[in-house]
Amino acid sequence: MINEDILIKKIFQETKTIAIIGLSPNSEKASYKVAEFLQSKGFKIIPVYPKEDFILGEKVYKSLDDIKERVDMVDVFRKADFAFEVLEQIKKRDDVKTLWLQLGIINDQVINEAHALGLDAIQDRCSAIEYQKLEMR
Repeated sequence: MINEDILIKKIFQETKTIAIIGLSPNSEKASYKVAEFLQSKGFKIIPVYPKEDFILGEKVYKSLDDIKERVDMVDVFRKADFAFEVLEQIKKRDDVKTLWLQLGIINDQVINEAHALGLDAIQDRCSAIEYQKLEMR
């Protein structure tokens, strides 16, 4: 298996658009801070949240199914069990290359299934922290 740090570098090199599942409009929440950071690094952020119209200046979608534009990576800030639903939505698309479960979110079954589908999959890591590690090298 490819070294996870090498995989993470490849993911960020190939990713342009990130759908963030559970992106809170609250600027104090981790999901907001991570999205804001990734946006500042040039990534297109697509918020997925049930109750807002715009977050960080971007149109908000109720689910991954509602997004018509290309999505390279899906970054999940929801409970581990919700990852099953996210993976089902990813299966209906042909553009998503990476499933990322944020720090503290662990679902080995979903990660293994994502790998079986040919996706890059990361769990229990923060995308912003990992990006910063790459910048420091």
